[in-house]
Amino acid sequence: MNTAIMVIVVMGVVGIVFGIILAIANKKFSMEVNPLIHEVDEILPKGQCGACGFAGCANYAESVVLNPDVPPNLCVPGKDAVAKLVAEITGKVAEQVEPRVAHVRCNGSISKATLSYNYEGVHDCAAASLIQGGPKGCKNGCVGFGNCVNVCNFGAMTMGDEGLPIVDMKKCTGCGACETACPKHVIQIIPSNATVKVGCNSKDKGAVARKLCSAACIGCGICAKNCSYGAIDIKDNLAVVNNAICAEKCSEATCVAKCPTKAIKIAIESKEHEKVETLKVTS
Repeated sequence: MNTAIMVIVVMGVVGIVFGIILAIANKKFSMEVNPLIHEVDEILPKGQCGACGFAGCANYAESVVLNPDVPPNLCVPGKDAVAKLVAEITGKVAEQVEPRVAHVRCNGSISKATLSYNYEGVHDCAAASLIQGGPKGCKNGCVGFGNCVNVCNFGAMTMGDEGLPIVDMKKCTGCGACETACPKHVIQIIPSNATVKVGCNSKDKGAVARKLCSAACIGCGICAKNCSYGAIDIKDNLAVVNNAICAEKCSEATCVAKCPTKAIKIAIESKEHEKVETLKVTS
């Protein structure tokens, strides 16, 4: 009995001694946290998307305050509003942030794209892609299991009834998390002022692409021929748009009206009806 009491007493004394030592060490070696770090962290959107190039918002807040070489405009979701606030707090100059949004480069919905086989495994795009490139006939198309939706911390993406992700342009911050998560590289981050978008990621030749998906770009080049500003090229059997040229110079997207498979569409969905009606009159 006495032995047990002695053990308890000794352990208690040892605990107290070590507690005092740790308290002294903590006070001696503690570092003051710059209060500006907390101020910056408070105004960041907390998406933890990593678009800034740092491991989370807290890490970026610390770096932008303590490192003079880290610019205040790296928070893509925060856009210009957050960049200006970070600049004010840190005393830096913020260059203008170009607004960006996510674009799904695939129109191959359930009703338009063919399947190679019926997939019954884990509903994960990366996992499904390991089996013969995925269940879709087009091996560059959207797999449709929503990896992009799952990583969106801003609620800007949902899966549609036709098996394709839908982007809410009002909520999308252009952070790029969905782009990184897509194993097929179907998601592309484009400027929010882009005039047109190509809804296809196929690299197959025209006849094959059309056989696998009725909405595929067949690489016919009609869009490029009808573009007065040379903003469209055909690369690997796929139309590629130079968004900078297109947004700056194009006022009438004739490529949309001329595309035989409707693979090219007006980029800003809210203005799509208005522009298409204008094209019908002018074409």
